[in-house]
Amino acid sequence: MFESLTERLGSALSSITGKAKLTEENIQDALREVRIALLEADVALVVVKDFIESVKARALGIEVAASLSPGQVFIKIVNDELVRVMGAGEGELNLSVQPPAVILMAGLQGAGKTTSTAKLGLWLKNKSQKSVMVASTDVYRPAAIEQLRTLAEQAQINFFESNTDQKPIDIARAALAEAKKQFADVLIIDTAGRLGIDEEMMQEIRDLHQVLTPTETLFVVDALTGQDAANTARAFGDVLPLTGVILSKADGDSRGGAALSVKSITGKPIKFMGAGETIDALDAFYPDRIASRILGMGDVMSLIEDAEQKIDKKKAEKLARKIKKGKKFDLEDFRDQIQQMNNMGGIASMLDKMPGMGKVPQAAQEKINDKSFIQMEAIINSMTPGERHYPDRINGSRKRRIAGGSGTQIQDINRLLKQHKQMQKMMKKLGKKGGMTNMMRGMGGMMQPPGGGFPGR
Repeated sequence: MFESLTERLGSALSSITGKAKLTEENIQDALREVRIALLEADVALVVVKDFIESVKARALGIEVAASLSPGQVFIKIVNDELVRVMGAGEGELNLSVQPPAVILMAGLQGAGKTTSTAKLGLWLKNKSQKSVMVASTDVYRPAAIEQLRTLAEQAQINFFESNTDQKPIDIARAALAEAKKQFADVLIIDTAGRLGIDEEMMQEIRDLHQVLTPTETLFVVDALTGQDAANTARAFGDVLPLTGVILSKADGDSRGGAALSVKSITGKPIKFMGAGETIDALDAFYPDRIASRILGMGDVMSLIEDAEQKIDKKKAEKLARKIKKGKKFDLEDFRDQIQQMNNMGGIASMLDKMPGMGKVPQAAQEKINDKSFIQMEAIINSMTPGERHYPDRINGSRKRRIAGGSGTQIQDINRLLKQHKQMQKMMKKLGKKGGMTNMMRGMGGMMQPPGGGFPGR
């Protein structure tokens, strides 16, 4: 996420971090590069101008001059200004109302509104322990209602039945009555997507807003449209009282223009961002964490939260007891670790949140993907239970059978067995003193892509 912006900003700021003294000249040089990086990221010009002026004013002020490490203070200023631009501390949902709290979803056609509706419902169910009902008033798009029904089933949240013969306003009234009857905490209403600011369609959503009096009216925008996302949200906000924005498809956005432009242009904070295609891939938007990721400093808090919520604690504790007793780390344990990592969004999602990844060249980052881990799991699944427990028994004929069963090559089997050996050694050290340090040192063995190692090592 935002990889190209991270790379450009990292390059722009590297020239100034080691300076013993900051002058107007070297600050201007650094800011010129920062300005180019932001414009190339498709950040709105008005936002770039404001950002550069704010950083310059602070950088030439007393807080840098009096510092023993002016370069680091400059980075902190850039970080603080990124947080400010994205709207610090404004992203909380307001659900402190008489239930059900109504959330109205709006957006252009194809922005990912229906998917975001189901994702938000699951997020509220899991993170806030809310009982959620979703309903669709989109009677124009073929299969829109069916799509939301399917997604609601996946998320295991309540779905209010509607059909294309009904009027949107009638669906909304009936859904609200049913949500009250079922004592739902939250009712999320999905509305029809618009191709543009169409007056007839805008009147429809205004009528829905008047009937539902939602506590939150969220506008879903596609992050890949850059600053156009912010401009569209502003135009929509002129006719509808928006309370916030959901940035969909943020995981595919390498630039970051939308994330950095929305708050300044619309005055409305980004509250959530889509972080993948799966139903649970929605993250609360924390400007301080995003700023840290943009500057290549990682997002350790989100990584810890992912681990707490998505790791199977029983399996983790079972493995810990096994290693502590001195038992061998076998291929079934290895497969469990791969599955745990997949539960956390995969290797790319994890590395995106790790400090220092911004300094890894873009070409190297692109080679770090989940395909090798999918292949590893397929190979292990093609083994017998005995082979998983005793991998040393896997000879040439067994490798040929496993390769045939998993659709891989003999060299893929050999690579997996070698990586397992590395993990086995690391786990053995983990059972002794200094376990955590040894584990962190050994993680590189597991995270190597199929070619053997990251480029540049």
